[in-house]
Amino acid sequence: MQATVIEAEIEQELEPQIHLWTVADYHQMIEAGVLDEDDRVELLEGKIVCMSPQRPFHAASVQRSSRLLFKLLSDRAEIRIQLPVTLGNDSEPEPDIAVVRLDANEYSFRHPEAPDIYLLIEVADWTISKDRKQKARIYSKNQVLEYWILDLQKRQVYIFRQPDEGTYREELILNSTDTFNLQAFPDVAIALDALFPIKQN
Repeated sequence: MQATVIEAEIEQELEPQIHLWTVADYHQMIEAGVLDEDDRVELLEGKIVCMSPQRPFHAASVQRSSRLLFKLLSDRAEIRIQLPVTLGNDSEPEPDIAVVRLDANEYSFRHPEAPDIYLLIEVADWTISKDRKQKARIYSKNQVLEYWILDLQKRQVYIFRQPDEGTYREELILNSTDTFNLQAFPDVAIALDALFPIKQN
């Protein structure tokens, strides 16, 4: 019995210790030049994570989606493309698209926070698992009211609503042929096919 306890203590001591960063730590690293705009990273649950490179399909989807949302909402919301949002004390992701409240200072002095956010969109080429699990957990935990994932492989849209303690109570999976209304702007109907890259002939 004694040996088992000692072995357990040794195993516990050998486990690698991970230092988790706060948003304040992350900002200090940016201010000090430890991280700069060439570092494609984001802060997720205290960890500084490398962002995936973009293939043409991904970039085209971001461009098409943002252009459409700007056309539909330009006088009602700000459309931010691959820019940070601050969520709680330990996460500052850079979603592909963020639809946020208009700000008199154009977010010159802070990044949008959860109460500012109408909708976050991630475009998933090979990151669908991460976007459905980790990103959904972060967004729901911080009360982001609506979150979409554009699955480029299947040309489907995952729609998450009703955040509740780290999960979303409502998850819909729609095809690109469907039309759907934004929760914050129920009068705005989006033909989902317009969010995806043009199909090759």
